[in-house]
Amino acid sequence: MAADLENTLYLEVPTGRVVIEMRPDLAPNHCAQIKELVRKGFYDGIPFHRVIAGFMVQTGCPRGDGTGGSGRKLKAEFSREKHLRGVCSMARAASPDSADSQFFIMLGDSPHLDGQYTVWGKVTSGMEHIDAIKKGSASNNGAVANPDRIASFKVAADAA
Repeated sequence: MAADLENTLYLEVPTGRVVIEMRPDLAPNHCAQIKELVRKGFYDGIPFHRVIAGFMVQTGCPRGDGTGGSGRKLKAEFSREKHLRGVCSMARAASPDSADSQFFIMLGDSPHLDGQYTVWGKVTSGMEHIDAIKKGSASNNGAVANPDRIASFKVAADAA
């Protein structure tokens, strides 16, 4: 089956290309917002500011410290989808309806996140490049000094 290029993302990181299949069937509003931000170049150059070995890599904060976003919060779109290795999910504050532009990619399975964060996609190739992203300090909740950055983020339909 051919990939749906409108719902496929190319994430370029320091060591290569990561292909993400979006899941608008699970989170239509989150997928739409991410695609809109990708198309505006919002994510290009943004750091992977929080990376915890065996758990996840987080990005999408224009400030680079986990406190920023695009300014448009989304209503939660929780599902029964599991937080398994390679799953892409939205970061949020305490309120379930506070996700904006920050997201994380799972490095390992984390069932304690299931049903509490909006899953919007899954890495279909290039997971080795996610594994290679510089890790943060365990003593500082994964904060990364001199972090790796997103080189570019594109919707596959636009990259052809």
